[in-house]
Amino acid sequence: MARFDTTRWSIVLRARGEPVEARAALEQLCRIYRPPVLAFVLRRGYAADAAEDLTQAFFTRFLERAWHSSADPERGRFRSFLLTALKRFLIDSDAEAATLKRGGGIRFELLDDDTGCAAAAGEAPDAAFEREWAHAVLRAALARLRGEAEQAGKLELFRRLGEFLVERPDEAEYARAAEDLHLRRNTLAVAVHRMRHRLRDLVREELMETTSNRTELEDELRTLRGSMQELAR
Repeated sequence: MARFDTTRWSIVLRARGEPVEARAALEQLCRIYRPPVLAFVLRRGYAADAAEDLTQAFFTRFLERAWHSSADPERGRFRSFLLTALKRFLIDSDAEAATLKRGGGIRFELLDDDTGCAAAAGEAPDAAFEREWAHAVLRAALARLRGEAEQAGKLELFRRLGEFLVERPDEAEYARAAEDLHLRRNTLAVAVHRMRHRLRDLVREELMETTSNRTELEDELRTLRGSMQELAR
């Protein structure tokens, strides 16, 4: 069974290391968390162009001011730390925008003035962040699974069965896949089961990167499952 300690925040902690490794780790953090950050900003009601600019500005400031240096594994999960930092950043950005002269800086246009994007989409900003965070975790795990399949010479199998890893297919879809791959139905079912099991392991590993204990991990897993169930509706 995996052991938890501060190294489970490995990406964040690597970002405090030597310059080359730190830069790579920071870029990895930004790449993973950009979609949930953008989703949150959009759901706060900012126009698309402004949301893109704000997302870029947030990560630029995150890097320039080394906010990751104040992230402490003992104080909770990184996802919560990042969301809190983002909310504070948006408050500061709105205050800065209010003091800028006309024509200067970023324009912070709101959609529908009163209701904003969140009401139009029927989704709160925090929920949008969690949804895209779940997507980001799953994408990272699937990318690792694809890499393992490629190394094992099973890339074609992964490509054909990838659609079965998140949602359970019906019998007709299973039959078509078995025919395409020239496999028996039972053999195909075993392959899908093994891939799903490995995907679950990889998802847990991804979550362990930014949690510091088993309680946090299980809570993150529940949040992820809830977000994925919402996506399936």
